[in-house]
Amino acid sequence: MEFTTIEAAAHDADGTVGHITLDRPEKLNPLSTTTLLELVGAAAWFDDRPEVKVVVVGGKGRAFSAGADIEAFSGPDTGTAAQREAADAGRQMAEAIEAMRAVTIARIQGHCVGGGVVLAAACDLRIATTTARFSIPEVALGIPLAWGGIPRLVREIGPAMTKELVMTCRPFDATEARALGLVNRVVGDDELDAAVEELVGQLSDKSPLTLQATKQATNAAARELVSTANAWSDADALVTALRDHESRAVARTYLSRLSERRES
Repeated sequence: MEFTTIEAAAHDADGTVGHITLDRPEKLNPLSTTTLLELVGAAAWFDDRPEVKVVVVGGKGRAFSAGADIEAFSGPDTGTAAQREAADAGRQMAEAIEAMRAVTIARIQGHCVGGGVVLAAACDLRIATTTARFSIPEVALGIPLAWGGIPRLVREIGPAMTKELVMTCRPFDATEARALGLVNRVVGDDELDAAVEELVGQLSDKSPLTLQATKQATNAAARELVSTANAWSDADALVTALRDHESRAVARTYLSRLSERRES
């Protein structure tokens, strides 16, 4: 299927393995509204192909994803219905990826930031390189972590570490992510493709019925523990933050410091 900001295709000979690749490497694969909605479309496209057992989700170039485009948080505070609709696109993306029929593997290299962490958390399994770097800077940008990111992180790493990483915005490496349970495996940069291929092989020789039954049962149990049912309201909190003067001041300060660090 053709998209403008991602690639989606089944590449192996029998069509059992697919790939969804964020395809804006020059910008470190940001998650624009267009990209989020294309991810929803890609998930639906694969769901229409029951022969696909495994889908690898990754980013082209030197990063998995730099998350939402931070320039969007320095623009005017419109507070329009269109703004809320755009703010909700991330929730739709995460729910679509999580609900996919196929087992999804996040292939993580380089930066995995903000919404990129939510995308990875929506996948079933995650492999990261030793040099991968994670961060969740939303609070520093004067906005809450939306898109159902909070409950998904609580499921994976617990409430205390979710609060720490989201509220402090401190970066963390792949070793810590593995220790927290956010990623399944950590491998060297030159071993990433082989590790992903090995995991794909371990899954693709299983029957679709048993893979889907296991995935659905696990997801159902996770929802019983921590539900994402209220994630629809994340967009309202996000739009409210975009109109809050103190939150906007925090964002301007953060972006100014970020710009200074880049110039120095």
